[in-house]
Amino acid sequence: MIFCICHRISDRDITRAVREGCASFDELQDETRVATACGACHDCAHQSFHAQAAAGGCLSGRAQAGHAALQTARG
Repeated sequence: MIFCICHRISDRDITRAVREGCASFDELQDETRVATACGACHDCAHQSFHAQAAAGGCLSGRAQAGHAALQTARG
């Protein structure tokens, strides 16, 4: 499914970025430009990123550390 129409970013692109070590949503935005134009996709893309990270899509230590830090910060 396409989340970001402005930059044509799909759920597969988000999954791939997480698997390749993307450690935060900010980093995902830097790498893919998702949710950086009109912003309409921000919430869906954000949820997808965190769902992939929580589902074990993170294969690198850097991504796991970033997700753990986010969860700790949320309390």
